[in-house]
Amino acid sequence: MSSNFACRPSMGPIFLIAIFCAGVCRGQSGNTSITEWQYGKNGAVSITYDDASRNQFTRALPLMERLKLPATFFVITGPITGSQYHGKFVGRPVQQIINETATVPTDERNFLERCSAAGYLGYTGTISYHTRAGGLYSSGKKEHAYRLMDTLYAKVRHGDFAPGYEPCPEYKEAVGSSWDDFRKDVANGYEIASHSITHATMPGLDEANIKYELEKSKEEIKNQLGDKYTFSAEVPYGYEDDKVMQIAYKIYPALRNRMPEPFLKEIDRASRMLPHPAERDYVQWQRGPLSKTSLTLMKSWVDTTCDNKDVWLVLVFHGIDSLGWEPTPMGKLEEYLEFIKDRQDKLWVASFGDATRYMREREHARVSTKKDNGTFQVSLTHSLDKKMYDLPLTLKTYIPATWSKATVSQGKITQPLEVQRDEKGNFVLYQVKPNDATAVLAGS
Repeated sequence: MSSNFACRPSMGPIFLIAIFCAGVCRGQSGNTSITEWQYGKNGAVSITYDDASRNQFTRALPLMERLKLPATFFVITGPITGSQYHGKFVGRPVQQIINETATVPTDERNFLERCSAAGYLGYTGTISYHTRAGGLYSSGKKEHAYRLMDTLYAKVRHGDFAPGYEPCPEYKEAVGSSWDDFRKDVANGYEIASHSITHATMPGLDEANIKYELEKSKEEIKNQLGDKYTFSAEVPYGYEDDKVMQIAYKIYPALRNRMPEPFLKEIDRASRMLPHPAERDYVQWQRGPLSKTSLTLMKSWVDTTCDNKDVWLVLVFHGIDSLGWEPTPMGKLEEYLEFIKDRQDKLWVASFGDATRYMREREHARVSTKKDNGTFQVSLTHSLDKKMYDLPLTLKTYIPATWSKATVSQGKITQPLEVQRDEKGNFVLYQVKPNDATAVLAGS
C-alpha cells in the first residue's frame, strides 16, 4: 500500500499538511517536514561587515577564514580598484543650480536636487553638508535641512571652499581593495554585496541619483563577480526611508535595511526590542556591536539565538581596529567569533543572502513523500525563481523503527545518514535540492 505526504506553508506559522491514503499521526514513518533552519539547527547567525574598509579584509577576513566562518561584506563599489562606475551627479549643470541659489531659497521643491548635487559642486568639503542635510531631512527636520543647504551654497558662491572633489570618510577608508581580491574571496565562500557606489545619504537624493547609486553598484558587481552577488544590499547608514526603500526593493531581492515579508518580524539594530514574543515564523534580530559594546552583551545575543527556534541574528560590524566607524578591536572580534564557532552545533552560520534564500524557499516550498518498494520517494519544489533560489533545504523524515542505517540519493549522489531519535520516533535529516530529481530514502 503506497502513501503520499505533502507539506506546504500556510499563512502565519508553517503547518505541514499530510495527505494519506489512510490517516496517520505526526511522527509516523514517512512523515516529512522542512526544518526551520539548515541542518536542523536551532537558530541562524549572519556575520556582516559594512563599508569595505581595508582592515576588514587584511585583519578580520583572515580570522574568518581560519575559523571557517562565512560572512557578507557590503562594499562601497566606487573606490574598488578596477571599478567602472564612480560617483557623479545626475541632473542639470551644477553651475546653473549654484546660480539659482543666489535668489531662490531652498525648500521642498528644490531640496533633493540641491542635496544630490552637494558633493559634486567642484569643491572639497561639501560632502559633509550633503550627509548632514540628508540625515536631517530623513528625520523630519526639513527646515533645518533647507537652511543647511542655503548655508552650503552661499559658501560656494563666496569661494569659501578649495577646488576639487572629496568623498565621504567611508569611501576613502575602502580604497585599497581590488576586484581581483574579491574574486578570490567569493571563491572561498564569502558574499560580496552592494553598499552603493559612494555611501551617499540616500534620503537626501532625488530618484535619479538614488537609482544611479544602487543600479550602477549592482551592475558593477554583476560585471565583476556575476549575478549571484547582486542578490543582497544595504542602503548606507541603515536608513529605512520609504521613498528610498520603494526604489531599492525593485533593484535588489534582499535588503538588510528592511525586507517586508508576511513570515518575518524585523528588529532593527537600534531597537531595544527583544525577539519574543514573535507572532511570525521568523525574527530577524539585527545587532550592531559598537566599540564599547561589552562581550557579555554580545554573547547574550548568541545565547538567545541558540535557545530559540525562530531567531535569525544579523550582526553588523563596521570598523576593525583603528580603521572605520565604531571599530571593533581584533582581540575582541576573535574571542567573539570563537564563541560563535563553538556553538555551531546549535547555530547555522550563513551569509545574509543564504539565510534569506533559505527562509523564502521554505515558506514557498512543497514536499511530498511516497512509499515505494521499501523506500521513500521525496519530491521538493518551490514556486520562486529557480535560478535565484537554488539553496538546498533540510528535510526531516521519520523512518521505520527497523531501520538502523539509512541513505539518501538525489540524482547520481548517494550519502549515508545518521539515524536519530526524538519523542516521536526515529528520523533522519538530509539535504535536498528543490526543483530537482526526486530524493530516495533507503534503509536497512
